[in-house]
Amino acid sequence: MLNTKLLLFIPIILLLVVFTGGCSDGQDQVQEAQDEEILDPEADASEEENRILGEMGETASALEGEIEIETLGTFFFDTGAVQTVRDDIFKDGYFSIFDVLVHLEQEGRVELDYYFDEAMNTYVITDINGRAGWWYDAYYDGGWRERSVFRMDHYPYKDAMTLRIVRSTEDYLNSVYATYRDEVNRRSENEGRIIVPEVIIEGKNETMVFDNVEVKAHNLRSDMFQPGVVTAIDTVLSLAEQGQLSYDLQWYESIGTAGVVKSYWVNRINDDVSEGRCGFVYEAGDEEFFFFRGNHNHIPSDIRVINSPQYVKYFWICI
Repeated sequence: MLNTKLLLFIPIILLLVVFTGGCSDGQDQVQEAQDEEILDPEADASEEENRILGEMGETASALEGEIEIETLGTFFFDTGAVQTVRDDIFKDGYFSIFDVLVHLEQEGRVELDYYFDEAMNTYVITDINGRAGWWYDAYYDGGWRERSVFRMDHYPYKDAMTLRIVRSTEDYLNSVYATYRDEVNRRSENEGRIIVPEVIIEGKNETMVFDNVEVKAHNLRSDMFQPGVVTAIDTVLSLAEQGQLSYDLQWYESIGTAGVVKSYWVNRINDDVSEGRCGFVYEAGDEEFFFFRGNHNHIPSDIRVINSPQYVKYFWICI
């Protein structure tokens, strides 16, 4: 019989493998590195330290989609037919997991009542088929079930992802919604600018903490998002622009068992370079939901739209 402690340890190791496969910015099981691309060939020496490596491939969904709704069953849908209700965020051809529900409602396959709440900058589900209290379980290819408090109408849909709509408690949803209101209020107080109160970079060799960092859009994912949309990875790019650090980004089509990745990862910050099974992961949000409580999940930082989080943290991990 296996030792009990060993049985408890195995899932922890597997969890780290998946999180690094879905969230880490450097792996040993990756596609062959592609040609290097410099951000600006005419930039000065300090700017030339910041590099974007690899070439972006096709990123729009091309496979049949699947969504499970608790108690209602599994629904298949044509991803090419889904349109977004957040055209302030997504470009044509791209959409959120919330948009899938709207699509099903438009086809008459479910009864969905919802409204837009400006104070939270998100759509809220009133009920599905007459029942209230809905949230989601979602993760991308190569991941597994995890807790997330990310806005449903911000969460980009990807091919081969797992998507379930599940029942939740009113108390839990209210606690999540309270953080959304805090973010909108923070952005309003800063006259529409995204100023993150605390940004933490915990590398292999150094730790840096920055207060009140203004994060600006760099339109890295201009394939998916409208101009001016700010994502978590813009935190690193903004700090570099302010002369606080330098970085390398690497495009990955796939990583290990995750066949559909199609995102940029932070491969280097200053002298800390991802190698082997060590690299950067990140989280962003409100302190109430730190780490596995909801802020640390499989959404790559280049497609995680931020409103005005309480903190953003990149940290080094080895598995």
